[in-house]
Amino acid sequence: MITAVPLTQVSTEDATAWHAVVSASLAADLPEEPRPTFEQIHAQLSVTGRDNRRLLWLATDADGGVVGVAGLRLFTSPGQQHLAELELHVTPDRRRSGVGSHLLATVVRAARDEERRSLVAAAPGEGPTGAFCAARGFRRVLAFDHLLLDVADADVAVAEAGHPGYELVSWTGTVPDELAEAFASVKNAMNDMPTGDMDYGSQIWTVDRVRAMAEVLADRGDLLLTTAAVGKGEMAGYTEVVIRSGETLRALQYDTVVAPAHRGHGLGLWVKAEMVRRLRDEHPGIEEIETDNAQDNTHMIAVNRRLGFRFHRSTHEYQLDLLAE
Repeated sequence: MITAVPLTQVSTEDATAWHAVVSASLAADLPEEPRPTFEQIHAQLSVTGRDNRRLLWLATDADGGVVGVAGLRLFTSPGQQHLAELELHVTPDRRRSGVGSHLLATVVRAARDEERRSLVAAAPGEGPTGAFCAARGFRRVLAFDHLLLDVADADVAVAEAGHPGYELVSWTGTVPDELAEAFASVKNAMNDMPTGDMDYGSQIWTVDRVRAMAEVLADRGDLLLTTAAVGKGEMAGYTEVVIRSGETLRALQYDTVVAPAHRGHGLGLWVKAEMVRRLRDEHPGIEEIETDNAQDNTHMIAVNRRLGFRFHRSTHEYQLDLLAE
């Protein structure tokens, strides 16, 4: 007997159980990846985004033990209100016993109740998760390559190159007021990133939304670093890196984008190289950066390769069309 228990308030006990399931699941599926800390899991569960809502469930067995977890992220911003994202983990010893299917059925019902059109989920390129998704009506819509950069070995000489008419600016946390409008404007250039066959929709970035994203990361204890190229009266491009709370080894690449009018001048490589120099100077304990690129995003993959990123693993995105019966 499996019961999906909804979480409306996340207690320390709930977060501890969630962390145990996720850690065991990732150890089985991605054994070489670092495990999330309890603090990171607790922050993820308890600090909600400003542009989404989260529904959470614990799967318990007849003895009350937690054997699985599921999260449903409901996007609330204009352009993505049709979309929901699934996170689902089952302890390795209880896989193929109906736990995952029970949780998935619970999540699908909730997504349909919320009038969502599409449910997306990520799965490692190798392993059983993709087969689980395919067997339950999901279709593969996008493939990502995850790349790793050894910070000490990165080729940052390009950061010294001249870019007449442009200058580099950097900040930590929330964007400075004098750059906020320009930053929100260039963030909207992310809407032309490759999304394959995913029903991704579009995002509208405003100053308020930019600040809200930074606030969420700060509330979780994460550190947001941004370096941007400014020129010709506007922000031409930027790159973002996040160091999660308690992280001692790996930083995560967030957005890197160059506005269409400024492409072709090497600005993407320039800002990323400067970010690596910042990490070396300001956070010398961080040894590597992880990024992911859609496999058909050949330009950004080439930029990352030029800097020294190497292939690490792959991820596939799956989508379930909820309007289909």
